[in-house]
Amino acid sequence: MTVLLVEDDASIALVITAALEAEGFEVAHCDTIAQRDRLLAERRYAALVTDVMLPDGDGIDSLGDVHDRHGDMPIVILSAQNTLDTAVRATDTGAFEYFPKPFDIDELARTVRQAVGSASAAPLDGEEPIGSGLPLVGRSAAMQSVYRMITRVLRNDLTVLVLGESGTGKELVAEAIHQLGHRRAGPFIAVNTAAIPAELIESELFGHEKGAFTGAVARHLGKFEQAAGGTLFLDEIGDMPMQAQTRLLRALQSGSVRRVGGRDEVRVDARIIAATNKDLQPMIAAGQFREDLYYRLNVVPIAMPPLRERSDDVPALARHFLHLATTEGLPRRYLTDRAAILLGQQPWRGNVRELKNFIYRLALLAREEAIDIDAVAPLLPEDGDGPASGEDGESFDLETAVRRWLTSERPAAGTIHETALLAFEKPLFALVLQETGGNQVRAAQALGINRNTLRKRLGELGLDPEQFVRRP
Repeated sequence: MTVLLVEDDASIALVITAALEAEGFEVAHCDTIAQRDRLLAERRYAALVTDVMLPDGDGIDSLGDVHDRHGDMPIVILSAQNTLDTAVRATDTGAFEYFPKPFDIDELARTVRQAVGSASAAPLDGEEPIGSGLPLVGRSAAMQSVYRMITRVLRNDLTVLVLGESGTGKELVAEAIHQLGHRRAGPFIAVNTAAIPAELIESELFGHEKGAFTGAVARHLGKFEQAAGGTLFLDEIGDMPMQAQTRLLRALQSGSVRRVGGRDEVRVDARIIAATNKDLQPMIAAGQFREDLYYRLNVVPIAMPPLRERSDDVPALARHFLHLATTEGLPRRYLTDRAAILLGQQPWRGNVRELKNFIYRLALLAREEAIDIDAVAPLLPEDGDGPASGEDGESFDLETAVRRWLTSERPAAGTIHETALLAFEKPLFALVLQETGGNQVRAAQALGINRNTLRKRLGELGLDPEQFVRRP
């Protein structure tokens, strides 16, 4: 069996070819869309593996004719354009799988083997093309995992449980699944279950009949019925009272609800997406969350990474929020590269929500259209001036910070010392360079190390002192 590989990077093509040949395939390689079409016209191939950005066009946009002529041929798409838009476009073509670069070569080879033997590679019919304007931003490896999980649930109604710290964008995941999925023509109803009083939550979710309780002067349709044909997003599900959990479980099991004060079961047709910032397993053990409800909700878990685990995305997020700020009447601003780097070095304990609020404040208060370090630095939390405030408001010292770092990073045994030094050294050098305006002599003196040592370590850490130089 022969696989057609379309890849214009010769080194990547060589590695992929070797991996596919190790799986028992023969590989025909070309590097343009025109060559691809010529080869496809000459013979049949077991599968097509194609890059997106090719010298003569977009590898995804040009797949329509390929599907028309070779509808049963599985397609695996590779791309360095690692955005949610690319992942969704790849899925909309009927591709068997999408791999953001860099990818695991062994996983790619196994996937091609599965694709060739799978009957699920048929293209999707009748799907409308979906454009940009998607709610999630970021190209980090952590976000690629999120994007791939999202694309897997767009064409089904499996229940999704989004996990993550407060402010990571869990509702944005739910919105993306709704906007890009087959229920996008229906309503998207979001409910913060933690914000509803316990005595009213059943009425809010399931509705009530006239006279069901004092103040019920008319029939009220609950969120389940309001979301008919669309998506119901249940945020902060870990804060739902136990009695409401029982009613919710029954609704999920039966596909129907009974309004408060009513007798009849009402069929509901809504996709359920839930989210929580809590660890539900200890709550189950403590009897605070129903185990059977957990398994009903946790069909497809999607974990949103905290911003500290995708700091590479901070500059793009910051620029995205600056653009959004203009749509809300704030002045047009743009970030210099130095300011973007400084933002990426911050902890952002409040995650994406904290970053967004900071950028809006920055857009309002900055005096110049170009926002540089001198505008950003005064507004940053002064974490380095004494005991900092943690997520719950408590103060902590260096020992506590190190303990939290160990808990979150979990470096492998035997590497803790080296990993900790690397994690501490880069932000330390960056802060000293920032204070010295990129002057390496002064920075070396402040650090108490030789200038040559400093220069060597900056290169190893990927820090460019020029980005910290203060220019008029």
